[in-house]
Amino acid sequence: MSPLSGNIDLIVGGWGPRGMGLDMTEPAASLPALAANAADALPAGGLAKQLAKAEEDGRPLRIKLGVDPTSSDIHLGHCVVLGKLREFQDAGHTAVLIIGDYTARVGDPSQRSKSRPMITGEEIDANAKTYVEQAARILDMDRTEVRFNGEWLGAMSMDDLFALVSRSTVARLLERDDFAKRYKANESITMLEMLYPLLQGYDSVAIDADVELGGTDQLYNVLMGRDLMPSYGKPAQTVLTMPILVGTDGTDKMSKSLGNYIGVLDAPEEMFGKTMSIPDAAMPEWFRLASGLPHAEREDVVARLASGELPPNEAKRLLGRSIAVRFHGDGSGTAAEAHFDTLFRAKEVPDDIPSISATQLPVNEDGRIFLPGMLVEHMGLASGNEARRMITQGSVKIDGEVLDASTLEMDPAQLTGVVLQVGKRRFLRIEAGA
Repeated sequence: MSPLSGNIDLIVGGWGPRGMGLDMTEPAASLPALAANAADALPAGGLAKQLAKAEEDGRPLRIKLGVDPTSSDIHLGHCVVLGKLREFQDAGHTAVLIIGDYTARVGDPSQRSKSRPMITGEEIDANAKTYVEQAARILDMDRTEVRFNGEWLGAMSMDDLFALVSRSTVARLLERDDFAKRYKANESITMLEMLYPLLQGYDSVAIDADVELGGTDQLYNVLMGRDLMPSYGKPAQTVLTMPILVGTDGTDKMSKSLGNYIGVLDAPEEMFGKTMSIPDAAMPEWFRLASGLPHAEREDVVARLASGELPPNEAKRLLGRSIAVRFHGDGSGTAAEAHFDTLFRAKEVPDDIPSISATQLPVNEDGRIFLPGMLVEHMGLASGNEARRMITQGSVKIDGEVLDASTLEMDPAQLTGVVLQVGKRRFLRIEAGA
């Protein structure tokens, strides 16, 4: 389980899909429609059989997605698997969203080069609340079963834990590519981290999962669930993994720390503007994984892009409008596009920018404004470090003039009655206070 989440290379040695007797060669054309855009559907033919039996029995499948609340925000990369869960939900199946309040204490070791710092119970609880609120922008929460894995993991006795860990071996766990690399480099691997795949796998046992979803970085973990279930007398779940969405830079996977993300809570104007910066080559992937458009419409756009019938700039605008509408509703896409054109075609400051009174500016003991703190508090920057970086890069302007890169403090009078701009899309009008 990741903070909401590519590839088979994460599993090495004898225990992987092939080592488990899983056929990796099923052609995409033979997969059910619900597996559209999936990276892996295991075992071959398994999902089709489950869907046919569910229809025959009149019983919806239980579709599991687990997320660890290790941070407070969800971005479009996380929404790839959430969107797939919604597809199953719309097909009449039961969406089971597991909030890993217990596994978050351990920390998912997937693709980690070192141990993840533990976070507090208070942080986990706060993040879990916002995760559910943000997931509601994708899922129909009235038809979603939300479970916290502390419900069963927290109630485990030592006998239960012994029974669980006896079902795997250290050798098998060290087959993980990330563990193997750290072991070879003499990097520490905590016993808690080695427990993580077993704990996530047990979630499937606890909720009787029929299908588990995850990103491709989760393949090892979700296969562990499949491996464990028969030993508890449960039918083995099938596994569906989704590709990892590349960020707005078109190079690295979407990540808040890299700044190449679009957040679920971003304003529609922010979503549209960031989308317009995506490289042309990344658009087919974005249409398939992030647009929220119906499958047939997505594929039509991708085909017209490939043939040259649809110009890249027009496609990008359609993508930006679609993403805004997906999270903010009808009308938000065209409004965001108009805002973008006002900024970049007419090169004007929009009329509807937020404003504050100069009396709201944070003044330090010397009666001056510490700019990085002010940018975090009033302009939505993630941290003081990000604010300093924007200043030193020349990305902060006052009334259209670039702020000197060495300026970190200013007198309140210098900021009164001005328009502050950060990057291309963030504006704030500072009005004279009473």
